[in-house]
Parts: sequence; C-alpha cells; structure tokens
Amino acid sequence: MKLCILDNDTIDEALIPVYGNYGAMLEKVLRDAGAADWTMDRFSTPHGEYPANFADYDAVLLTGSKADSFSDEPWVVELRRRVTALLSTDIKLLGVCFGHQLIALCMGAKVGRAPQGWVTGRNTYQWHAEDLVDNNRDGFALLASHQDQVLELPEGARLLASSDRCPIAAYSKGREVLCIQPHPEFVEDYSAYLLNKRRALLGDEHYASSMESLQYGHEGADFAKVMVAFVESN
Repeated sequence: MKLCILDNDTIDEALIPVYGNYGAMLEKVLRDAGAADWTMDRFSTPHGEYPANFADYDAVLLTGSKADSFSDEPWVVELRRRVTALLSTDIKLLGVCFGHQLIALCMGAKVGRAPQGWVTGRNTYQWHAEDLVDNNRDGFALLASHQDQVLELPEGARLLASSDRCPIAAYSKGREVLCIQPHPEFVEDYSAYLLNKRRALLGDEHYASSMESLQYGHEGADFAKVMVAFVESN
C-alpha cells in the first residue's frame, strides 16, 4: 500500500527531536498498527508541498493543524481545492482533527467553533459501527485537542463515533472516506505539553480535569488498526 500524508502543521521546535511532526506521529502509530510494510510519503501543505500525482497512492491522510479548516489562508484554500478534487476519485481519504473537519467541509457539511469550547485531554466516544471493529467493542478512549468541530454529518456519510461534547466524532462514506476528530497518534506527554501551553486559555478547572484524565490511558493504537484495515479493504 502507498499512503500520502499531507502534514498540515509544524509542532513546537523544542519537541521536533522527540516527535518530528504530526505526519511522523501518524506514520508511527499506523506502522505499529500493522502498516509496517506500507510506503508512506509526507508532504508539508503549509509550505506548498504536494505529490506530483495523487494517482500514485492508494490513500491520502490529512493530519491535524492549529489552523481553521474554513480559513481563508491561501494554503488552506489550496488544500480544500485539492481535497475536493480527490473526493471525485477512487483514492481513499482519511482525516484526523483538522483533516476530519476539512474533508467534511469539502463534502458540503457545516464546520465551525465547538459550541462548548475547547475539548481536551482523554475523552470517551461511543462507537456506532460494529462491522468496523473487532470483539463487539462499543467505544474508544482517545486524546483530543480542538476548538472546532464538524457540526453536521456530511451528506451520504455514516456516523461512526460520538460523545456528548463532540456529537460527530468520526464518520465514513462508503469505502472511500474515514475521518476522526480526536488524535489516535497522540501520547499522554504530548497532550500534557499542549495543555500546559494553553493553561491560561482553558482556565484552571478545565486544565486540571484534562490533565487528570491523562492518567487513565487511551486507545489510539486500537483506532489506528481501524484506519489500517480501512485502507487495506477493497
């Protein structure tokens, strides 16, 4: 399998030696989840990097970003243009956080600020698609960090996961699109770094409860297996 990773952000310079970037973090969790022999190429969309031909790939994965998916920033506008074109092909699309939102937007759905504000830390999500997971599991615990979210299910899409704070936490469309709002690639230390960075913005109560939640672990590796299976399925 060949995967094109469109990396939509850069992480803080001090963390690059540990995590690389969001594209590298996603590549790691996917390889650990069974994609060890895939070819994965990463491109930085804020720097205008794209593959010469998307047709060379089985799937395209959009990472998270601090940017708004509905932004008028030129690189975001260009990314939306390219994703809209990809939606008319048979190349599979996967999105995480910002990517999840931008793909929904390109599918005609409404995306905007989450009415309840920031969603951070460990969150649990009800799972609605038993056919896509093993062992009849009914939920996932995943790490989140977002103030925007998908506000309506894209036309023709299937709701996969939800929570009280994020009603459209994951969706799919046929065997072509799979998107998730929280971050299967995050680890607790990285989530803690983001929480510390935004402590004043979040407020003490929100910060403290989110930090406390990290001690209970998450199931990002399990959701990465869902993503791998989705790409490899016919």
